[in-house]
This record gives sequence, structure tokens and C-alpha cells, in this order.
Amino acid sequence: MIRSMITFCLLWLSASWLYAQPVTSPAPAQDNRWEYFVGNTKDNTTPRFEWRGFMLDESRHFFGKEKVKQYLDLMEKLRLNVFHWHLTDVPGWRIEIKRYPKLTTIGARGNWHDPNAEPAFYTQEDIREIVAYAAERHIMVVPEIDMPGHATAACRAYPELSGGGDGFTFHPCREETFQFISHVLDEVVELFPAPYIHIGGDEVHFGNQEWFTDPYIQSFIQSHKLVNESGLEHYFVRRVADIVASKGKTMIGWDEIVDAEVSPQKAMVMWWRHDRKYQLVKALERGYRVILTPRLPMYGDFVQFPTHRVGRRESCNMLENIYSFPDPLLHLAKGYESQLMGLQCCMWTERIADPHRLDFMTFPRLFAVAEAAWTPVNQKNYGRFLKKLMDWLPLLQQLGISYFDPFAPLSTPEPPAPDKEDPLKNG
Repeated sequence: MIRSMITFCLLWLSASWLYAQPVTSPAPAQDNRWEYFVGNTKDNTTPRFEWRGFMLDESRHFFGKEKVKQYLDLMEKLRLNVFHWHLTDVPGWRIEIKRYPKLTTIGARGNWHDPNAEPAFYTQEDIREIVAYAAERHIMVVPEIDMPGHATAACRAYPELSGGGDGFTFHPCREETFQFISHVLDEVVELFPAPYIHIGGDEVHFGNQEWFTDPYIQSFIQSHKLVNESGLEHYFVRRVADIVASKGKTMIGWDEIVDAEVSPQKAMVMWWRHDRKYQLVKALERGYRVILTPRLPMYGDFVQFPTHRVGRRESCNMLENIYSFPDPLLHLAKGYESQLMGLQCCMWTERIADPHRLDFMTFPRLFAVAEAAWTPVNQKNYGRFLKKLMDWLPLLQQLGISYFDPFAPLSTPEPPAPDKEDPLKNG
């Protein structure tokens, strides 16, 4: 927190200096200002990274088609080119699958703070419309269907798929589970032309306690020589990788999948655990292409200012930390630079239930993500970025988009957020 306060003081001094500078020329037209926000000059037309992404979690709270389109419009202006759509998780299943109607009649009911909220989901027509809208803006949409953990919504709809307990995991052994996954992905691949499907693969240990005592599961581990429950998890991930590959797609998973030893030809890795740098190194050494999206500084549910109280508070994910990423850790990737696909900001929405707070937590940090993903390290200049940002924040206001103002923090107070008893709600 001391470091965050120091950063804030430096930001305040920079802003004070910038406000004191005389205006030497009229502001450019709005369209031109958007066009040249990303990159330091009008000639900076080659991105540093191929993958420049933003992830929106709509399982925990649902925002709807028009909000997604608005964000796609902004992504285009910021030259971000991947929209990672987190559509299934514990609170709700948000994509229509015609073969399994209960996924939306039952699985889509509820959200993070209200389990009785009316079902909210995207029809297949909605999905096609949004994917086409994104494509017109040169944005690839990558769906995430979470498994084997974070599967509660699906198991609530079809309890026979459950791996026990409250259905946090799919059953890891039954062939019916893999048939269900294959059938669901048949419909998913028809909706999303992107070459990738994200399957999650993270945090299975949060809800696989039944695996340790279920006689059938224990017998399966022994008969398949999987050693233990972690070996069973890895077996599941390899099976799903084969299913995804059979449909002509490449699997993406969070960095836990590295330990499953899926072929690098079948999978890409999103490194998210900032405190496990060895997992990044391991992924690179094993030949995986990697997308960098560590919690610090690339998770949008962390607070962005030292006095903010709602959200994850292990650290502040402030503008400067994001802008300087990934340069402080590139020594870990020395010799593997060609495997670094790019960067992604992830917006998890436990404490974000309405568009106003979503905007506030996203902007202006998404500007810094866009600059970090586009601009070569030798052209980065944080002071110049701040100067541009002062011109661009009013454009958000013109579009009716809320934001946190780092130059005048008290002018944009922290919006309220839903709450409930959850040990993970603030990290």
C-alpha cells in the first residue's frame, strides 16, 4: 500500500504539471483523437503483441447485448482484437445450447449476489449477432465454457453430471460427462468461428473434495494408474483437449493445464497466477504459446486507488503498473519471446453488478492495457500517456461511459457494489 501511495503522489505531480501546461493548438476532432489514441505517433501502426485482449465475466453478473456491443466499439477504438467471453461458471450459464434446454431454464437462473434472479442468457441468435458485430471491428470472440471446476450452473441443471458436493465439478470419470461436453461444444463451434475454445481448467481443488471419498472415482484412479486426484484432473483436461481438437479448434486453459501435459500443438496457456512465475517459465519451456494475464496487474476486479474499499485489495492495479507491463518480467521469457502471444485484461464481476460500476472498474485502465499491448518498449513514455489520457477521458463522458478519474479522484467516487458472505469476494 505504501508503494501505491507513492505511485499516487507521482501521478498527482504529473497531472499537476500537465494541467499547468499552456494549450498550444486546438484539440483534434473526436474521431481523430480516438483513431490515434493507441501508440505514440500516427506512424506507430504495428502492434507489439498479436493478442490484445479483454475478458468479461458474465456468469457472475449479466450485462446484455447492447453493453457488450458498446465495449466492442471501444475495443476497436483502442485496437484491442480479442474479446474473451466468460459465459459459464458457478452462478449462471449464459449461452443457449439447444440440445440441453435446462442449461438456460435452470442453469441461467441467479447471479453472484442473488440466486433467485430471473434467468439471463444469450440466445444463439444473440451470439451470432455479437460475433458478427465484433468481426466487423476486427475483433475475435473466444468463448469460455468452464470445466472441470466452476461447473455448478451446469450441474444444477443436470445433476447427473455432478462430481459430488454442490456440483462445483463435473464428474471426472463418467463417459456421460464427456458426451455432454462434446455435444455442447458441437453447438459452440458452430457459433464461434475463432480457432480457439477456452475450457477454464482452473481451481479444481476448490470443490473436488468428493473425489477423495467416492468409491467409483477412487477405483477409476487406481485402474487407470492416475496416482491421485491431481492425476485424475489432468486426465480430464487431456480428454477435453482431444475433444476440442477433434472439432478443429485449439484449446485454451488457465495455467493449471500446463501440469496436465497436453500437447502444445493442442493448447495455449493463459498465465494468471502472478505469484507462480515458475508456472509461466514451465509453460514456455514445454513449448506452449502463452497469453499474459496475471492477477497483478491485469485483473480489473482489483481496486485501482489506495482509498477504494470494494474489490480485491491484495494490491492496487493502478495505471502505471498496467502501462509498464509486461516489461518487469520479460527476463523470465528470454529465449522464448516468440511464444508470448500477448496481453489480456480480465474483468471478474463478483462485485460488479451494473454498467456504471463495470465502466468505473474498466476505464481508464483499459487504455493502459491497450497501450501496453501495442507500443514497443522503447517507445513507451508514461508521461506522454497521461497527457493523452487527459484529452481522452472527456470522450468517454460524451459516450455516456463512467470512469475513474486518476487526475481528480474525489470527482469520481467509488460506486456501490453488491455484497454477500463470501471469503473470496475481496480476494
